[in-house]
Amino acid sequence: MKELFEKKQTWSQEEVASIEYALLKGLMGCRTTEAVESAMTYAAYLNSIGITSSNYPVFLKILGVRNHHVIDSLLGTRDPFLFMSSIQPNYFIVASCFSFLGKYHPAEIYSKTLGIILGVFQATYNTPLDGYNIYPPTISDINSLGKHLIEEKGQDDLLNRSILDVLDKISELEGVGADEEMEDLAIHAHNIRNNFFDSTKRLVDVIPNVLLKTEPKLDPVVEPRNLVALSEAEGTKKKTPSEAEEGKK
Repeated sequence: MKELFEKKQTWSQEEVASIEYALLKGLMGCRTTEAVESAMTYAAYLNSIGITSSNYPVFLKILGVRNHHVIDSLLGTRDPFLFMSSIQPNYFIVASCFSFLGKYHPAEIYSKTLGIILGVFQATYNTPLDGYNIYPPTISDINSLGKHLIEEKGQDDLLNRSILDVLDKISELEGVGADEEMEDLAIHAHNIRNNFFDSTKRLVDVIPNVLLKTEPKLDPVVEPRNLVALSEAEGTKKKTPSEAEEGKK
């Protein structure tokens, strides 16, 4: 019987942090209405404090959430392409962005999420060699970027045009140095861009077909409840008997 009354007397800081992380990870899964609403509130809080060089990994964690309501809360009224402009691009940020692209199927990624990622790439590879020194993309990375081109929308689509611009910058690395991997990368970026523009060619001719397949059975986005502003809630709350009687006078 003694074991029934034995309780854990102390918890280490690491154990508490592990519990907190597990709960937050479940919240960010956005599998229930309550989780979505909590994630939206947390994202809105992050928006209010702003992204800095000391907290950006948390913002990147939110960026991986597959629920557009949460991304909207994180962005607020900010331009997605400029969302991370106050942070100097580094290896971790750029690698994380390419990783996000690799996980999404074509046409699956939320447009604002893609805008944030492309904004990071534009800042990183505006000077191609400097960007390459920050993070040298692989052929797989470039395929992950190119697969999000939507051929049916053409080059006038903002996201398509932005992807093409990044590919163009990376293609400028051709002939810059003696690095064979850099050369192959630049040529591949050029080929993807060229195949998009050439009406006689298709992306599938240069990007593996398996990457270009869309997912027909995506899990539906969990929606938050129709929440009302606090001021509206105060105006519609049920009156007490004394308040109702006072209103009749």
